[in-house]
Amino acid sequence: MLFYFSGCGNSKHVAETIAAGLNDKMVFIPEAAREGRYEYELAEGESLGFVFPIYAWGPPKLVMSFVKKLSVKVGPSTLRGASGTAGSGTLSYVYFACTCGDECGLAEDIFRKALEQKGWKLDACLSLQMPETFIGMPGFKLDTDENAQRKIAATDTVLAEYIPRIQNKESFSKMTKGGAAWFKSRLINPGFSKMATNDKKYYTTDACIHCGKCVEACPLENVTLEDGRPKWNGNCTMCMSCYHHCPVNAIQYGKATVGKGQYYYGRL
Repeated sequence: MLFYFSGCGNSKHVAETIAAGLNDKMVFIPEAAREGRYEYELAEGESLGFVFPIYAWGPPKLVMSFVKKLSVKVGPSTLRGASGTAGSGTLSYVYFACTCGDECGLAEDIFRKALEQKGWKLDACLSLQMPETFIGMPGFKLDTDENAQRKIAATDTVLAEYIPRIQNKESFSKMTKGGAAWFKSRLINPGFSKMATNDKKYYTTDACIHCGKCVEACPLENVTLEDGRPKWNGNCTMCMSCYHHCPVNAIQYGKATVGKGQYYYGRL
């Protein structure tokens, strides 16, 4: 079983590629969380996988919250989180793949610790460079179309190599941590999760055509229409999917996004 989160489609592409290669079932984390679906059953020997984007050199807060609540039944017994009761069944293989513009920092350490707190062992992890999507701060910009296409092609090549390794339940760690990883993941990431996932700076220009694409694009269902214009309702993970999917680029985030263009997987 493969649990995934994706805002602009990069991680969804990776999840779909892995799931197709493993003939596995996918579960969309935001949808499962909205519906309170935290208990799942795996067959003996079935792998447990996760796919998600990197936000500020760490896993998204909503992914970590879901993992904390996740309960998995393996065969005849149940494995639960720290507050539950552990059964005799064992997870045979746990892995994750994450997408990032360039670096993932200490995402492996953070995710491994979260699993260990549940009594689960991380067997494999893989970081994949995909086109940039976060441009909500000064200095952040999108890849050129050429670089975006190059990253996607490179990721598909890596997936073709590593999916058989996941299928064979091999142990590996192929992560691009980057420089100053501790500083980025331990100091910048908590600040981002606390301060930067705020939707109050979103607004629409007069170019808005009242199409509702932003409502459809939001994975957290945080955007609604009010008098034909989008309204953000305070439950934002800063995936920027609403911004990137606007067909007329009428959505902006303060001054940070002005003139920076748009990207989502499949747009190029």
